[in-house]
Amino acid sequence: AMRVAVVGAGVSGLTATKCCLDEGLEPTCFEQSQDIGGVWRYTEHIEAGRPSIYPSVISNTSKEMSAFSDFPFPEDFPVFLPNARLLDYLRRYAEHFSLWEHIRLGTTVVSIRKQPEFATTGQWNVITETGGKQTSHIFDAVMVCSGNFSEPSLPLHCFPGIERFRGQHFHSRQYKHPDVFRGKRVLMVGMGNSGVDIAVEASRVAAKVTISTSRGAWLLSRVFEHGYPWDMVLNTRLMTLLKTNLPRPLAWWLMNYKVNQQFNHENYGLQPENSCLVREPVLNDDLPSYILTGRITIKPGVKEFKDNSVVFHDCPEEEPIDIVVFCTGYSISFPFLEESVIKVENKHASLYKYVFPTHLQKPTLAVIGLIKPAGGIMPVAEMQARWVSRVFKGLCQLPSQSVMEKEVNEKKK
Repeated sequence: AMRVAVVGAGVSGLTATKCCLDEGLEPTCFEQSQDIGGVWRYTEHIEAGRPSIYPSVISNTSKEMSAFSDFPFPEDFPVFLPNARLLDYLRRYAEHFSLWEHIRLGTTVVSIRKQPEFATTGQWNVITETGGKQTSHIFDAVMVCSGNFSEPSLPLHCFPGIERFRGQHFHSRQYKHPDVFRGKRVLMVGMGNSGVDIAVEASRVAAKVTISTSRGAWLLSRVFEHGYPWDMVLNTRLMTLLKTNLPRPLAWWLMNYKVNQQFNHENYGLQPENSCLVREPVLNDDLPSYILTGRITIKPGVKEFKDNSVVFHDCPEEEPIDIVVFCTGYSISFPFLEESVIKVENKHASLYKYVFPTHLQKPTLAVIGLIKPAGGIMPVAEMQARWVSRVFKGLCQLPSQSVMEKEVNEKKK
C-alpha cells in the first residue's frame, strides 16, 4: 500500500488519516505536541509553533452543519460547541475510526524534501524529530495538515509610533483571561472573531474598550432568524446556488441585504467597503448591544501611536490608551518545506483548489484545511482529504499544469 505522511493531528490531520485508511493507503500522522486536537486543545501556556486559544472559545458553526459526514455529534452536545466539547468529539472520532495507532505524538516534522528520482517515483524524504533524535523516512505521498493559526502576523511597521507607546501591547494569540484589562483603557486593532470576542470579554472589567477597524465586517449573531443557528439560514442549497451563480456584485448585494436585515451596519460604523473582498463574517451575540450601551466604541483604522494614546484616521483628537491588543491574524507558513514547493505571498498560498501545488511532476503532496469557508471546516477538510487520497491512488486525475495555474491566478484576483 502507498505510504502517506500526514503532518499534524488537528481537525484536518485526523480526517486525512481516516480518508487514507478508507482508500486502503497506509498513513502515518506526525503530531509535534503531546496530544491531538490542534487549535481545539486549550492549554494555559503558549507553545511555540502551536495554535493558542482562550478558554471561552466556542465554535462559530452549529454542530449539525459542522460534523464529519459519518460521525454526528452526540445528541446531548449543545448546538454551538465550547472548545472542550469539540476536542472531546475529535477524540471520539479518533477512537471510533481506530486512528490512534497511526498517530505519532511528540514528533516534529523537520523537513520534507523530494527524493532524487522524484520525477518517476513521486516519493518524499521526511525527516522527523522525537526527543532530540532525528529519523529519516521515505513516503510515497504527503498530506500537509499543519493549519494556519500557528504563526502570528504582527506587522508593527504598519503602526507608526508604536515604538514610543509606553503601555503594553501584544498579539491576540497571547490572550487567555480578561484580568489583564481590569480598570484599563483597552484598544483592539482589527475586528476578526478574536478581536470582537476579546473586546466583549474585556469590556466587562476594563475602564473602556475601543475596536479599531479599517475595513469593517459583517457581523452575525449565532442565534439568527427565527432563532435558528446562522449557518442553517445562510448556508442552504438555495443560498449557495444563488451565491455561486449570480454575478458577483449581485451575490454581494444579496448577502449584504441578508446581513443588514439583522441590524444596519452603517449605523454602527461596521459596514464593509462595497467590494467582493469581504472576509468571512464575524460571529458575536453581544457586540451590537455593547456598542449601543457604550461598553465598546468602534473607530476607524489607526493613524499613529503616541506615548500614552492613539490617533485614528479622520479623527483629530487623541484617545488615551493603556493596553493594545493586535488582532491582526496569522501568516501561512510551512517551515518544513522548501519555498519552491508552495509559494506564499501576502497570506495566500498558490494552490490549485486551495489544495495542490501546480508545478510538481507528480501530484504526491497536498495541503488540507488551508481555507476559510463561510461555514464548518470539518466537512470541507474531509472532502479535500477524500479527493486527495483518490488523486494519490490514481483514481482521480488533476488537469494539466497550465490549466491549474490559470485558475490559481484567476482566484488571486
